[in-house]
Amino acid sequence: MHKINEFILWLDQYIGGHPWFVYFLLGTGLFFTIYLGFPQIRYFRHALRVVLGKFDKKTDIGDTSHFQALATALSGTVGTGNIAGVALAIHLGGPAALFWMLVTALLGMCTKFVEVLISHKYRDILPDGSISGGPMYYMKKRLNIKTRSGKVIKTGVWLGAFFAFATILSSFGTGSLPQINSISDAMFATWNINKMLTGGVLAVLLGLIIIGGIKRIAKVTSAMVPAMAIIYFLGAFLVIATNYQNIIPSFISVFSDAFTGSAAVGGFLGASFAFSFNRGVNRGLFSNEAGQGSAPIAHSAARAHEPVSEGVVAILEPFIDTVIICMLTGMVLLSSGVWNEKLPNRFEDADMFVLQGVYSDSSPEDAALLRTYISKGKGDVQLFSGTLNIVEGKIMNEVTFIHAQSIGDEIVVKSGNTPFSGGLAVQNGRFTRDVTTNSVYFYGNSLLHSAALTTEAFNRSILGDYGKYIVAIGILLFAFSTAISWSYYGSRAVTYLWGPRYDIHFKVVYVLAFFLASFTDTTIIWNLSYITIAIMTIPNLVGLWILHKDIKTTIKDYWVDFKQNWPDAKLPMGEK
Repeated sequence: MHKINEFILWLDQYIGGHPWFVYFLLGTGLFFTIYLGFPQIRYFRHALRVVLGKFDKKTDIGDTSHFQALATALSGTVGTGNIAGVALAIHLGGPAALFWMLVTALLGMCTKFVEVLISHKYRDILPDGSISGGPMYYMKKRLNIKTRSGKVIKTGVWLGAFFAFATILSSFGTGSLPQINSISDAMFATWNINKMLTGGVLAVLLGLIIIGGIKRIAKVTSAMVPAMAIIYFLGAFLVIATNYQNIIPSFISVFSDAFTGSAAVGGFLGASFAFSFNRGVNRGLFSNEAGQGSAPIAHSAARAHEPVSEGVVAILEPFIDTVIICMLTGMVLLSSGVWNEKLPNRFEDADMFVLQGVYSDSSPEDAALLRTYISKGKGDVQLFSGTLNIVEGKIMNEVTFIHAQSIGDEIVVKSGNTPFSGGLAVQNGRFTRDVTTNSVYFYGNSLLHSAALTTEAFNRSILGDYGKYIVAIGILLFAFSTAISWSYYGSRAVTYLWGPRYDIHFKVVYVLAFFLASFTDTTIIWNLSYITIAIMTIPNLVGLWILHKDIKTTIKDYWVDFKQNWPDAKLPMGEK
């Protein structure tokens, strides 16, 4: 597992974890924001009217209403990224990471608008009358290269195929694996329910829902999304209200360190500007999926006589997902104070390494040294290799444990429930297990991240220990709805590549992977999601840049048609 995790992290540093990816993503949103005149602001009120069906026509073609398409797409984006992903972003980059998540969302509102618009325009109607759409279709139809001699090079076909294959991978890396993993962790931590049992029950339920296709998925998600939002909102507001004295300082911290990085506080070792920026944007993308090309697949099924109205509806997604829900989660984490507090937990192998010598996070020099090593993988720090000598659970060597990017304190080693005595092999800072040490674990105080951190924050309120039930229910509903929607995205990609007859095969594999991920290491699954997101996003952003003129012309034609059909309707600012 260590080697798999290290390979994933190594690969991620050249793709989604590299600055070029972040700049490409934000640059695309910034370009279209300026090129189209800030449509995410000008069209926002119009989007609310469209999603309520104000401008529907009886002749509109599609499988779902505007609201159902929005709910399906939102159920795909509103998931563990809003609960666990925000916690991970703040854990890695501090409060400044939340600022960059918000920036990503504001620019992502425009990116989502254009990717949904162009995908809806070039969707396909299948022989059975159902709709199949997404970026792979506009790539196939519009991105082929025509030479001067008239020969057509099918670059769009291959780019569409690459995107579809990446969508299948991402349906597992984004929709299936991390979602059920977070659910099973929450169910085990809250009610001590066996992870395999949770995975088995939900896998059966998932299978029954997704076999019904987009119409059944739309009905389920349009009911789940409002319900889960209300439950989560009420709980979050209670936490923030309980810690009212920290609201203003927490809000200020999000913006004060945005361009400098977050300083070391408590157990948090600090994060540079580059690290806060990168992790905030990366987690922002995981949360709202703007530019990833997933939501256009759901929106392509919406009933509309032209594509712009559905693109306008998509503007609401990043706003609801990130500006509202993620900001709410961020304020819960910051106002409760748990984000930089070391708490008792069991150390995960993939999230832990051992250093030679003793370091203290109360020393600014040690904190700066460890921060550089953790964020850049270099510095004057030596990994421990050798044998850890353990006596009655106490470590005798002069070493420092790093867990969840913090220094581990008060460490006790146990085999089952009994203090361990003996030697444990460590190679290059990593504890190497064998058949004799499979039951040995390290316990101590360290920072928390992901769902565990959000759960602790909800407990720091008037709700008390009941707060964990709000998070558990929220994760269950958010994550399960995401898994439902992503099954549809993956099935459309399979249909594009191999035809409808292979759709059922994909669904079987999807449900099986969903079950297996319920009891697999959390860290590896989250790191895998970084890779799948990036390889899906890159070809979609390239396609949007190439078709920027087509997008602008389509918008212009929409308003001409709109004025003819609804002459008394109020036009957005800037449209005549």
